[in-house]
Amino acid sequence: MCGIAGFFQNISKSEVNPQTIVSNMSKSMEVRGPDADGLWADKDITLGHRRLSILDLNTRADQPMLSNCGRYAIVFNGEIYNFRDLRRDLEKNGITFQTQSDTEVLLALYVAKGEAMLTKLRGMFAFAIWDKQLRELFLARDPYGIKPLYYATTKNGFIFASHVKALLSSGIVSKRKELAGVAGFYLWGSVPEPWTLYQGVYAVPAGHWMKIRDSVPDNPVCWHDIREHWCGKSEKISNDDLQKKVHCAVKDSVKNHLVSDVPISIFLSGGIDSGILAGLVSELGVSVEGVTLGFKEFVGSQRDETTSASAIASYYGIPHHIKWVSRSEFEQDMPYILEAMDQPTIDGVNTWFASKAANERGYKVSMSGVGGDELFCGYSSFKRIPNLVSWAKIIKPIINSGIRTSSFFDWVAKYRSQPKIAAIPKFIDSLEKMYFLERCLFLPEELPDLMGLDNAKEGLERLGGDPPGVKLTNAIDGTSSVGILESKHYLRNQLLRDTDWASMSHSLELRTPLVDIALLSELGPYVPNFSGGVGKILLSKAARRPLPDYIINQPKSGFGLPLDQWLIENNTDRMQFGSPDLKSSKIPWAKQWAIMIMREF
Repeated sequence: MCGIAGFFQNISKSEVNPQTIVSNMSKSMEVRGPDADGLWADKDITLGHRRLSILDLNTRADQPMLSNCGRYAIVFNGEIYNFRDLRRDLEKNGITFQTQSDTEVLLALYVAKGEAMLTKLRGMFAFAIWDKQLRELFLARDPYGIKPLYYATTKNGFIFASHVKALLSSGIVSKRKELAGVAGFYLWGSVPEPWTLYQGVYAVPAGHWMKIRDSVPDNPVCWHDIREHWCGKSEKISNDDLQKKVHCAVKDSVKNHLVSDVPISIFLSGGIDSGILAGLVSELGVSVEGVTLGFKEFVGSQRDETTSASAIASYYGIPHHIKWVSRSEFEQDMPYILEAMDQPTIDGVNTWFASKAANERGYKVSMSGVGGDELFCGYSSFKRIPNLVSWAKIIKPIINSGIRTSSFFDWVAKYRSQPKIAAIPKFIDSLEKMYFLERCLFLPEELPDLMGLDNAKEGLERLGGDPPGVKLTNAIDGTSSVGILESKHYLRNQLLRDTDWASMSHSLELRTPLVDIALLSELGPYVPNFSGGVGKILLSKAARRPLPDYIINQPKSGFGLPLDQWLIENNTDRMQFGSPDLKSSKIPWAKQWAIMIMREF
């Protein structure tokens, strides 16, 4: 796990020192890779790398790394879990290796197969490969978008890095706000890719590659759209056979995610997702430690995960550590959290503290249960949105008939203090619109109060989509459609991005066995069978020793912090808003938190 950076200089126009540019970016990402710092240059290209040593701890595996033939150079961020299998195949063809790293295998595979090699990879990755002969730069990113990669084209040349803030630290990238990014953040609570918060800075989209020639990038090319796994034919299968498939597929993913030359811990909540990871790790005979966050504000309530987490750890016989986080520690760490936050987000603070706890225990690698709800239909949205779509078929003709219904929805919204209810007639046309209404933070009509009328209009136009930022699913059924939307929006733009910056802020690699392309490929056709709570029950029994019933049947609490208490109930004096309309105490804490976060960027 690392940080990568590079600069493809436009020699005819550039007036900067490329090595200084890349060194500055690399230095800004030191926490991503404190174990080694590498820099390599060749005429108009300069590559930088920060290393967190996980596989082959020897310095011979440092980066940037050159191919045996000397033609190619690579900088790589991530893990290739099947690299040993790939290495054996390459060795059969006469290729020799100097290290035990996945980086060298990745580079050799590209030399052998070009961009076609991407379909062979199982892992999380973002990397850049330079071809000295063709003078061509190749960038690629994993299908889920677990690992970040950003770029910008400037008058001085093409520049890329693992962090948006690293690009800004180069001194040649504009810090002017991108209105699509601002609007996207207010709508979703995170900036939807490929946008960022800054003009001219874009994410390489998940599952895409791109080539850069003469410092000018071609359009990104999609090599893997995870949507495909929900859009095929739904397969019929017995419950027993499906349970066997879930067991084999999840166990295989966990086994692959345990590949490491350093000890591993688990973020252990009191729920099914992380609990079953603990069960499968125990089944595989690997020694790990569970790490759990505790808050005195939650003790004795449903939101307290320490009791259940301790019970799971005891049940599977793994060591367990609880880190108690206080309001004072949160306030002390808040400046560092905001500094580490690469793009504005309303989430991620929980992962920050869990990563801090793992780092304090001496770990470089942890596992997280993130992604279980998206694949196994654990969110209420999997039930509620298809139901709303069915309800819409009844109410839509009434709305289209001209009968006044808006006043009724306005009245209910005011009575329930839920403005989204008033917006139902506007978003009743499609499942995608229903999803937006379910997940959005602010409604589009609220943006002028936050951004100004003209900026809000331009931001929405640039963001595109109807609803904003959402693409059609084309899935085989409603359940699969929600799975696509949750995975390509909430999971990708918020959970995975927050997982990256918050964990790497503590020099911790966070692995996600339930976000795995091989796992999705195996189970995607069966997602319609996971509705109605069936998916999470199947997941809870994925270990040969299933989770106990009291864990399975307990109410879902999520992986949360008492931010509402820390920031709102006792700290309203700290909230300073730019519009008088936003000073009302009736504003939900999440919206207030979003305004506060944006003010810091």
